[in-house]
Amino acid sequence: MASEEILRTHLQELRRGTVVVASLLALRHPDYGYALLQRLNGHGFPVDANTLYPLLRRLEEQGLLTSEWNTEESRPRKFYRTSAEGEAVLDRLLDDLTAIQASVKGLIKGVDR
Repeated sequence: MASEEILRTHLQELRRGTVVVASLLALRHPDYGYALLQRLNGHGFPVDANTLYPLLRRLEEQGLLTSEWNTEESRPRKFYRTSAEGEAVLDRLLDDLTAIQASVKGLIKGVDR
């Protein structure tokens, strides 16, 4: 059905930006990719590994995440953490998300600005 495909496309677009916010929030406490993937999915942010790992690399390249390898376990894992710059960007994104939510609620209620 065409409307299901259209809906799926719009939901994907809507969630794309929120996964960045959710990742920056979740990585205030260091974690590795697979654990983050599970945590995001568990909190209602469905994302697959093919989307998450490139996102983590991009956020690290932008300076929003830091990373280090933990080689103490049997299998080395790369742990990510939100950087100070990532915290600053996250604060701005959360402010904007709050403003967007208020605007949408206003539209739903039919209140004009």
